[in-house]
Amino acid sequence: MILKKTPGYKIISEWLASKGHHPFLFQEETWQHIIDKKSGLVNAPTGCGKTFSVFLGALIQFINEHPANYQTKNKNGLQLLWITPLRALAKDIGRAMEEVVFELGLQWKIGIRNGDTNISERQKQKRQMPEVLIITPESLHLLLAQKGYPDYFKSLKILAVDEWHELIGSKRGVQVELAISRIVGLKNRETSDVNHDKENSVPAKNKTSYIPHRTSHISLWGISATIGNLEEAKDVLLSSLKSMGNQNHPDKNVVIVKATLRKNVMIESVFPDEIEKYPWAGHLGIKLVDKVIPIINNSQTTLIFINTRGMSERWYQALLDTAPELAGAIALHHGSIEHDLRMWVEENLHTGKLKAVVCTASLDLGVDFRPVETVVQVGSPKGVARFLQRAGRSGHSPDAVSKIYFLPTHSLELVEAAALKSAIEETLIESREPMMLCFDVLTQYCCTLAISDGFRPEEILEEVKSTYSYRDILEDDWKKILHFITEGGTALQQYDEFKKVEIEDGVYKITSRRVAMRHRLHIGTIVSDPMLKVKFMSGGYIGVIEEFFISRLNPGDSFTLAGRNLELIGIKDMTVVVKKSSSSKSIIPSWEGGRIPLSTNLGKKLREAFTYAALFSKNPESPAKALNDYAGVIEIKELEPLFVLQEKLSHIPKANELLIEHIETKDGFHLFVFPFEGRLVHEAMAAILGYRISKITPITFSIAMNDYGFELLSDKPIPVDDGNVYELFSDENLLADIQRSVNATEMAKRKFRDIAVIGGLIFQGYPGEHKKAKHLQSSAGLLFNVFHEYEPDNLLIRQAFQEVFDQQMQEPRLRAMLHRIQQSTIVITFPKRLTPFCFPIKVDSMRENITSEKLEDRVKRMQLQLSK
Repeated sequence: MILKKTPGYKIISEWLASKGHHPFLFQEETWQHIIDKKSGLVNAPTGCGKTFSVFLGALIQFINEHPANYQTKNKNGLQLLWITPLRALAKDIGRAMEEVVFELGLQWKIGIRNGDTNISERQKQKRQMPEVLIITPESLHLLLAQKGYPDYFKSLKILAVDEWHELIGSKRGVQVELAISRIVGLKNRETSDVNHDKENSVPAKNKTSYIPHRTSHISLWGISATIGNLEEAKDVLLSSLKSMGNQNHPDKNVVIVKATLRKNVMIESVFPDEIEKYPWAGHLGIKLVDKVIPIINNSQTTLIFINTRGMSERWYQALLDTAPELAGAIALHHGSIEHDLRMWVEENLHTGKLKAVVCTASLDLGVDFRPVETVVQVGSPKGVARFLQRAGRSGHSPDAVSKIYFLPTHSLELVEAAALKSAIEETLIESREPMMLCFDVLTQYCCTLAISDGFRPEEILEEVKSTYSYRDILEDDWKKILHFITEGGTALQQYDEFKKVEIEDGVYKITSRRVAMRHRLHIGTIVSDPMLKVKFMSGGYIGVIEEFFISRLNPGDSFTLAGRNLELIGIKDMTVVVKKSSSSKSIIPSWEGGRIPLSTNLGKKLREAFTYAALFSKNPESPAKALNDYAGVIEIKELEPLFVLQEKLSHIPKANELLIEHIETKDGFHLFVFPFEGRLVHEAMAAILGYRISKITPITFSIAMNDYGFELLSDKPIPVDDGNVYELFSDENLLADIQRSVNATEMAKRKFRDIAVIGGLIFQGYPGEHKKAKHLQSSAGLLFNVFHEYEPDNLLIRQAFQEVFDQQMQEPRLRAMLHRIQQSTIVITFPKRLTPFCFPIKVDSMRENITSEKLEDRVKRMQLQLSK
C-alpha cells in the first residue's frame, strides 16, 4: 500500500496543512512502515515531532481501515498502548493527542493510567478501554495483575514506548521488556487460535470467544532521542517480537527511522568577572545569580536546570532575594514538591504565565513547553545526552534554535563547557547499556502474573527468554526462581510468609488476598529512602521529604521546601507537620543520590580539551591554529590565568597522558592522580592503588576524589615512581584486587536492600505506615547474612555483587581506563605547592569535617596563602 494514495494520509496531511504545517520525511517514512505493519525505532532530535510520527501513523492506519465511518465508529477497544516513563509526560502527551482527535472529529478516547489516576477512572477503563491508553511501566504491570487482563489487549494494534533512551539501561526498561514479551506472547497465541479455528472450520455462531475487532498482529515502536548504541537499543526493544517465532516480524520488517534534521544548539558560557586560579566545587554558581537575571528578563520564559533538589531550593531563594520583582513570575519544580503544585507550574509554563522555572531533572522530558526560549544549565550536566535533552527544552520546534547557557559552579568547570561543545559538534552521544539478568525484577514479575490468572512456567519461560535482558537465563536459574516464590528457596523454606505462590494443575497462582494486596502495593523498581509528606498545621500539603533528613531536625528548627521557609512542629502518623517560619536562616534539605558521575564520552572530550589547553598555555599570545578551530576555544582562552599557573607549577596532561602530582604539605604526603574518568571510577581506583602500594611497603591512606582525579594522603612518602607506576596501573588481577581493596561484601549488602524490596523479600509497609529506613536496612542485612551463610549461590545475592561491580565500581570502565593508561605516557611531577588541578580535590577532602561557612573561610585563607 502506497502511503500517499491512502485516505488516511490525505486526511492527516490536510489537517496539518490547515495548521500551517507539513509532515517531515521521517514522519512519512514511519507512517508508511506502520501501514505496512512493520515495527521499529524512531530517532529524532527533541522538538522535531517524534510523538506524531507514531501517533498520527496509528490514526492513518485506523482511517484506512474505516474510510467510510472513521468519524462515527466508536468503542473500538484499545488500539494504541503508549508507555511513557514519567507521569508528567502522560498529561502533556494526552493533551496533544486529544487536540488532534477532536479536530479530526474522531470518536477516540484518550485515557491515562498511572499513580495519579483515580479509582473511578480506572473502573471506567476496565468496563470500556479507551482507544489510546497512556501508561507508565509500573501501571502496565499493575494491569497485568488484574483478572482477565488478556482481554484488554485483544484489539491492540500498536504498542509504542516513548523516551526509550530514558528507560533502556534501567530496571524500569527491563519491566517494559517483560510486559512486551507477555503482550507479544498473547498475540502469538491468538494467531495460533485463529489458525486452529480455520483448520477446524468452526461456524462463526458457535465461536463463543469471538471478538469483532480482535487483531492478532501487533506493531511495536520505540521513540528515542539520539544515543550512542541506537542499533542495540532497537534490538533490546524488539527482541521479543523477533524471537518468539513471530513470522510477521522477520528482520526486514524491523527498521530504524532516523530524522535527517539537525537541531541547532547555541551554547553560551556565563563567565565570572574574575577567573579563580584555585577553583573549588559548588561555591561559584550561586554567586553568578546577578548574571542570570538579565537572561531571564530578555527571554519569554527560561528554564534553570539545577543538578540537585537541595541546590534548586537555594537558587529559587537567591533569585527572589536578588530580583524581588520576579515574585509570582518564577516558580520551583522538583520531584519532592506536592503533585498539585507541580501540575500548576507545568500548566503555567504551557500558557506562558511564568517568566522562569528553577527545576531539576523533573522537567528534562516533556512534549511541549512552547513559551520556553532559553535554558540555563547550572553546573556540569556530567553527560552529553543530558545536556542536549535539556537544551532541547528551549526552541521546542524543528526550525527553532535551542539556546542554552552554561553557568559553572567553579572556574575549571568551564573546560566541561568546551568539551560539551566539541562533543555536540561531533554528535558524540553516550550509550545506554541494557541491564542483564535482573532476577529481582523477574521474581516480582512472576508474582504479578500469579496474582491475575496465574501462569504456566513453560509458557512464561519461552516469553522471558525472548527478551534481551533474559536471553541467557539458565534453566537452573529459572527453577530457582520458581522454587523461591513457591517454597522460599533453600534458606527460607521453613518460613510460610515466603511461600507466596501455590501450584494448581500446573498453574502457578497467588490465592491469598493479603499476599496479593501487599504485592500490588509494591509493584515497581524505583526504591528510594522512605518519604514523609509535609503538611501545614492548618491543612494543605507542600511536598515530601526524606526520612533521614527530617530525623536530624528538632521541633522549632526551620527548613526550606518548595521555596518556603517552614518550622518543624513534629511528626504525626508518618506526616511532617509544619507552620510558616519567619526565621531568616533555614536548613536546605539534602536528598540522597545528588552526585552524578562524569560520563565516559564527556571524560574523553574533557581529556581532549586539556590537550588544547596545553597548547594554549605554552604560548597564549600566539595560540596554534588548531586551537582557533576548536569548538571550545572561547572557554580555553578565558581560563588562561589558571592554565598558565598549572603549567608553571606542574603540567597540563594531553589526551594521551596521565598526570600524577607528588606534593608534601603540613598535612602529610599527597599523591594526586588525574584520569578524568568520573568519581565512581576514581573511588575504586584509589582503593586499588592504595592496596597495591601497601604490598610494596606498609602504609595507610585517606582517600578523596572528584570527577577529574583522586588523592591518596599518607603520613609517610608514597612510593610511586617511574620504575613501578605502569605496574601499579595494570589491569592484571583487577577483580581480585577490587575484592581485596574494597569491602565488596558491605557494598553488596547495601545494594541488596533495594534488590530485596523489588524481589518481594521485604515489605515496606502499607500506605501511611512505611517502615523506617534503618529497619529496612536491618531486615535486608539479616536476610543477606542468612543467604550468604546458608545459600551462597542465591540469585539475589549474586545479583547484588554483580550490580556493585558494574554500577558502583564501574568495573568495565575501570578496566578500559587502565588499558588506556598502559598505552599512554605517565607524567610524574613534584610541585612545591598545591596546583589549580589538585586544589578542588583537596577542598573536597575537607568537606566532611567542616561546616559550609567555615569551609569557605578556610578555603579563602588557603587561596590567599597560595597566591602569595
